[in-house]
Amino acid sequence: MVTQFKNIAAWIVNDYQEYPLRCILEVTAWILSIVCSVILALTIPNAPFIILYPLFITQCTIFAWAAWTRKSSGMLGNYILLVTIDTIALIRLLLGSNL
Repeated sequence: MVTQFKNIAAWIVNDYQEYPLRCILEVTAWILSIVCSVILALTIPNAPFIILYPLFITQCTIFAWAAWTRKSSGMLGNYILLVTIDTIALIRLLLGSNL
């Protein structure tokens, strides 16, 4: 088990050394996703989507960019789709319509 944690730590250090900006942004996006989940969990059934959707969109955009720089087509496609879905949802929320 200790060896696994050492391997993970070494991988993170290597990832940071290879592309520091990407590593920092991915950690930031990860933190945003945790913050969104906690806010959602604490505020159900009246979640503040006007706050959450921009955070969802931001972290998914960061992850999409990171996927692009890693040449990960599956992750890129996933995050582009999530950005699209959440952007449509935010627009619908702002317009107050049933588009």
